Amino acid sequence: MADPAARPEVRPVPAGGAPAADRDRDDDRDDDRGSGTVHALTLSLVLGVLLVTVLLLAQAGIATHRAGKAADLAALAAADVARGLAAGEPCGTAARVAQANGAQLELCELVEPDRVVVDVGTAVALEGPLARFGAARGVSRAGPPGDP
Repeated sequence: MADPAARPEVRPVPAGGAPAADRDRDDDRDDDRGSGTVHALTLSLVLGVLLVTVLLLAQAGIATHRAGKAADLAALAAADVARGLAAGEPCGTAARVAQANGAQLELCELVEPDRVVVDVGTAVALEGPLARFGAARGVSRAGPPGDP
């Protein structure tokens, strides 16, 4: 028969279920328990803030493009009236066209000496949290083509 001294050592299992050495290793891991949840929540919060920031910047960009488009169209309409291609008053026409495109006319000037070139400025109000930054503005100039 085999020598009893050659048998592997059998350690008693404590009441916790794992040998003492294994339990010490598990205790080290308990300090990190739940940290994955905290990291996931932090990452979700950061991504949420970034998404809101991108959406607000997109909203401001859209308002700026709308103001520019309204200024371009108002300037073209006012220049047509100033040149006699349409009936009416240039700045009144520019105001109506700007309002029809969701903007407010802020500036309308007939440029001297010919008074057929029109400078127009428009504003589109920003909504929500961006409202405190003021309105998005657009400017445009329209008139007959210049000499080459």
